[in-house]
Amino acid sequence: MLNLPDSINCNVGVLGLGYVGLPLALQIAKTEECYKSKILLHRKVIGFDISKERINELKNFNDKTGEYPKELLQNTTRIIYTNNINDLNECEVFIITVPTPIDDSKKPDLSFLRDASKMVAECISNKSRKKIAPIIIYESTVYPGVTEDYCIPLIEQNSGLEANKDFYYGYSPERINPGDQIRTINNITKLTSGSDIHSAKWIDKFYSSIISAGTYLTKTIKIAEAAKIIENTQRDINVALVNELSIIFNLMNIDTLDVLDAAKTKWNFLDFKPGLVGGHCIGVDPYYLTYKAQLLGYHPEMVLSGRRINDNFGNQVIDKLVSLLIKKRFVLPDTEILILGITFKENCTDIRNSKVKNIIDKLKSYDAKITVVDPIANTKKSEEYFKINIYSEIPYSKKYDAVILAVSHEYFCDITKETWKRILNNEGIILDFKGIIPREVNPIRL
Repeated sequence: MLNLPDSINCNVGVLGLGYVGLPLALQIAKTEECYKSKILLHRKVIGFDISKERINELKNFNDKTGEYPKELLQNTTRIIYTNNINDLNECEVFIITVPTPIDDSKKPDLSFLRDASKMVAECISNKSRKKIAPIIIYESTVYPGVTEDYCIPLIEQNSGLEANKDFYYGYSPERINPGDQIRTINNITKLTSGSDIHSAKWIDKFYSSIISAGTYLTKTIKIAEAAKIIENTQRDINVALVNELSIIFNLMNIDTLDVLDAAKTKWNFLDFKPGLVGGHCIGVDPYYLTYKAQLLGYHPEMVLSGRRINDNFGNQVIDKLVSLLIKKRFVLPDTEILILGITFKENCTDIRNSKVKNIIDKLKSYDAKITVVDPIANTKKSEEYFKINIYSEIPYSKKYDAVILAVSHEYFCDITKETWKRILNNEGIILDFKGIIPREVNPIRL
């Protein structure tokens, strides 16, 4: 049996430097003392990404996600950034944090996992000569079984090595919450698992050394995979419930947010709010679970129903807005509409799977004149994705027939009621997806 790596003094390769990989790589690199034992750590981190643009940004201490300031990147010295796979050859630990999206048919797209697994296989193919068994840890969200049934066979086939003999592996799902400066990687409990008892304990010890909130060692890898995927599935279903309730209450002329404020005075009421459900997690992960369920011959009624409600919710709200504009005798091809916010959540630059795109496309189908503003999204990439001009500031030089607050960035939260009124035409309509606009302005709320 080969020895496991020295957890105190090891080279760690993190593959994928997006919203998940970069926080993890920085946390490993900047943690110089074990949180549990207080032993000094001597780890070197190799941050790998296939994007040359991303690597160049990080080498220049610029994080396009907006999660980390330049000073922190400059002061974290035990990390190098590269897009050269050969730089990973000296790593004993590999952590894979690549995206796991869905395709146009809403089926899992495992191509990033496949490519990353093949890269790691190439890197470890000669590790057995050093009498050290590498450890490979997956963090990407998947349905139960992907790590053991899909990824590890790829590693074995492309490396010529045998799992649990020449290398070990585990799964520790990411729990990153982009845009949240309170619940950061360091203070969120980390789920861990391993391919056998020895690797499981090693992986748990490794993460507990860098996560102050501690770890939870699951009994199997499949349990860890399942726990991660139901976290977001549960949230998706709860939001779907309040979205459907908002549709019902709207027909009754009842303000949904007022109802929820009243209901949450009961100690066990779950405080979810209606809204758009996008992003790379909540709007995607349930499809991984339903895909696997259907492969096993079970049709998941509730999960898919929740997905349908959330996927269609934006269109239903826009249909209502258009109906009100028509009643007020606005002519849609000439209607000026301002949309505020395009990212999938507030104070986050991520536009992946943003449901604001559905809103824009829906309004385009009515030939409305659309102005879109987002102060933090990457303008160039956003314009390519949304296929519309994106402004970083509100053009106060004109007035609008309708204003749609889609994302509650701090920039929009600071707008005064006088300003809201100033940018709106007479008889104009404000649609507030987030419930932050002053009630005196008479916005339509969900």
